[in-house]
Amino acid sequence: MKNNLLEYRKEAGMSQDRLADILKVSRQTVISIEKGRYSPSLPLAFKIARTFLVPIEEIFIYEEEGE
Repeated sequence: MKNNLLEYRKEAGMSQDRLADILKVSRQTVISIEKGRYSPSLPLAFKIARTFLVPIEEIFIYEEEGE
């Protein structure tokens, strides 16, 4: 799943450590999500979207297999 998390985090002037603290996850989890190596659970994805006050679709872009 592609995402715009890095862009939103940088626009907010937020460090990976700070975002991890807010989300109650490890910094490594934030890094993995930003790099597209890890797709967050649905509750975590909603929590991320709420953190930046945007709809979930603004941060996470779902693509079907083969797209």
